[in-house]
Amino acid sequence: MSDHVYKKAEIVGSSRTSIEDAIEGALARANTTLKNLDWFEVTETRGHIVDGKVGHYQVTLKVGFRLD
Repeated sequence: MSDHVYKKAEIVGSSRTSIEDAIEGALARANTTLKNLDWFEVTETRGHIVDGKVGHYQVTLKVGFRLD
C-alpha cells in the first residue's frame, strides 16, 4: 500500500430545495475542476429566510483530494 498526500479545499454550495441538493451540487461542481476527490465534511449549515420560510439552504464543505 502506498502513502498518499492530500490537500483540503473549502467550498460552499446552495440549493432552494434541500441541504442534500446543496451538497450534491457543490461536489458535482468541484469535481469538474479538482482531480482525485476522495472525501468531504460538512463544516457549516445555514440558510436564508424569505417571508418566514426557507429561501435557500447553504452548506460549507471541506473536500479532500489526493495530490498526484
